Amino acid sequence: MTASVTALPLTAPQRPISVIMVSYMTGPALVEAIHAVLEDRDIHELIVVDNGNTESARARLAQFLVSRNRVRFLQGHGNIGFGRGCNYGASLATGHYLLFLNPDAIIGVGDARRLARGATGLKAPWITGGLLRDVDGAEQRGARRGALTPLSAAISFTPLHKLPMLTSIHREDQPLPAGPVPMETVSGAFLMTDRASFEQLGGFDENYFLHVEDIDICRRARQAGGDVYFVPDASVMHYGSTSRVPMMKIEREKLKGFIRYFSHYRKGPIGSAMSRVLTWLATPFMAAAILGRALFLSIRSGVLGR
Repeated sequence: MTASVTALPLTAPQRPISVIMVSYMTGPALVEAIHAVLEDRDIHELIVVDNGNTESARARLAQFLVSRNRVRFLQGHGNIGFGRGCNYGASLATGHYLLFLNPDAIIGVGDARRLARGATGLKAPWITGGLLRDVDGAEQRGARRGALTPLSAAISFTPLHKLPMLTSIHREDQPLPAGPVPMETVSGAFLMTDRASFEQLGGFDENYFLHVEDIDICRRARQAGGDVYFVPDASVMHYGSTSRVPMMKIEREKLKGFIRYFSHYRKGPIGSAMSRVLTWLATPFMAAAILGRALFLSIRSGVLGR
């Protein structure tokens, strides 16, 4: 007589991970990013959402992916925006964990699972985000941030953050924590949640075409009573600004996202009035900082490209 064996449920560190990667005119970094994901056998599947790449890039990708059964390549829908692209990929994912990874972010073996382990014991709907490093290994801005409000924006996008007792929302100048810590905002370039949390939150807000959707979903998770944590031992090397699209166009979308974000979260007549005033005060500085950075990077890349 053969004894029956009951399959034990998978524990949290064993549950499958789906990576969703949304690409738009990414360039050579995309293939490197895909290679890095496929190096990690702990990743169950990779879903690449092609929001628009060149025909030659698509042909190379199709050839590259033809013999790789852990990858699904979605195309033909046009440029539907980053948040909507993430939601599209997530709707077809089969993993327990959903890892949203930028197409120019190079993940190391084991970092996806470390991000999942960082969620152990967190209250749903939860989100974890990892460390972003540049090509020299330095921490990039955006991986860990405070809450974005009209007041914090007015401080962060003006010289006010240099005054005593006032701080910017950005935390990259602070020492890295020894382990996972609560954080109001983590980066959508390397962000994880699970299926139940993502569905509870309704996914990313598709009204943000590009940028700020990560700030929005982190805020909604916290408002719903969930935890948002920064996991410093999970990291990626993030090239940044690899999309072959004019920088000014990208940064304009970011500015539009910030203005929409503040308009969306006004509450009550007093709060609404105060938000309007602070948003009005902060907007010129946000525009100068965001569009000025785009102009600087465009000029620098043009000079370096000669």
